[in-house]
Amino acid sequence: MKVFITRVIPEKGLQLLQEAGLQLTQWTEKRDLTPAELIAYCKQHDALLSVGPNKINSSFLQECSHLKVIALHAVGFDNVDVPAATALKIPIGNTPGVLSNATADTAFLLMLAVSRKAFYMHKQIGKGQWGFFEPTANLGIELSGKTLGIAGLGKIGFEMAKRCIGAYGMKVIYHNRHTNQEAEEVLKAEKVSFDELLAQSDVLSVHTALTPETKGMFNKAAFDKMKRSAIFINAARGGIHNETDLLNALNEKVIWGAGLDVTNPEPMAADNPLLEMPNVAILPHIGSATVEARDAMAIMAAKNIMAGLKGERLPFVVNPEIY
Repeated sequence: MKVFITRVIPEKGLQLLQEAGLQLTQWTEKRDLTPAELIAYCKQHDALLSVGPNKINSSFLQECSHLKVIALHAVGFDNVDVPAATALKIPIGNTPGVLSNATADTAFLLMLAVSRKAFYMHKQIGKGQWGFFEPTANLGIELSGKTLGIAGLGKIGFEMAKRCIGAYGMKVIYHNRHTNQEAEEVLKAEKVSFDELLAQSDVLSVHTALTPETKGMFNKAAFDKMKRSAIFINAARGGIHNETDLLNALNEKVIWGAGLDVTNPEPMAADNPLLEMPNVAILPHIGSATVEARDAMAIMAAKNIMAGLKGERLPFVVNPEIY
């Protein structure tokens, strides 16, 4: 059995696949495969381990309907036409749960960096602008006792809330489609409407999936309802916020600051004005970038591949209805 892997992945995942006697082909060039290249490689393989933004759309799936399994080296699957894969009886696997701590750490880092203008002030040192002390210049805001609002309180949002409560005694409110009973019992989190989330949050942290319902949900109308002192954090998917509207909200002081691990589009242009704003902190989508998280992702993806090639149920399956 042959497996095509679209990036170089951690050795722990490769080792599992090799020990299972599978023949592996890894794409090692530091560029994305074109759709035609991806199809051509997959036609010569039995399984796909997809890393990165490969479009697993209906066209690809029709061309590669022979694949026995597609394993994503990711939690999110918004780049996959899941109904089309299900119709073709192709199981799709992902890597849920393993990113929770790493991504929550990133969101927490961004919140703290924004609150103290840390990225911007660091740049000033390199520009030789650490000079005359001004008691009223470059002031940040403190987080103790503030209200954390979470859009999409799942596993990552839960970990973010734990950090904010532990470090700053923050009150937690959230907006979900469904009630998170554990969060309400353990964290004393309060479920609110979307408008209430916007109006009450001092820090609003996004941890929801990108869906047709959530795409662009943080737009001008949403930012206009937030506190002028609010910090907006997005460590989920860039498509959830409208970046032009966010830039305008910051320029017009509709909100106080923003921290992004995801941008819209990705990668962000080097001359994007958000990168030069004092009260903005941006990272290049590194939420899962720890040794522990990436090793665990590679292992889970490998287990999905091995199960799929044996005709067994994937341990971490996106479309269980195919069974």
